[in-house]
Amino acid sequence: MNAGHAARPTARDRAVISCAPMSRRPRRASLASHALAALVAIAGLALAACGPVLYVSDVTRKATDAVEAARAVHADKYAPYWWTRATQYLHKAHEVAAHADFQAANRFGRIATESATKAAEEATLAARDTNRRPLDLPPDVAPAKERNPVPAPAPVAPAKDSP
Repeated sequence: MNAGHAARPTARDRAVISCAPMSRRPRRASLASHALAALVAIAGLALAACGPVLYVSDVTRKATDAVEAARAVHADKYAPYWWTRATQYLHKAHEVAAHADFQAANRFGRIATESATKAAEEATLAARDTNRRPLDLPPDVAPAKERNPVPAPAPVAPAKDSP
């Protein structure tokens, strides 16, 4: 060896250097950072999957049940505006969810639920109070017998040229 120059490490020396045990602290930090990254990834996947879960909860259960409750109190007859609004928004929620736009589907489902609830309230009030019914809906009164019924049209005389 040359006295003025340092010896170059051999392959064996490099292997010994790279296998030298590292201190525990950096390794723990490394495990903690990997665990944190895994936790963030799992949370991201869970949040990405919340759309369909909320859709099933909000639209499929709540909105559909609210529309059925409104149907039970005859909201289609006594509160036609709110009934139509509820059914159309529910239909739109299903349509938009079919295109995987669950955020919009949840919004339409909430509107359908609110409209169906309002329809049920108004239908319940209108069933009790005839003054709250729509204008084109007749009151629940038996029709009076007509005093002067409209006569049936007289039969037409046959033509003279008929055989």
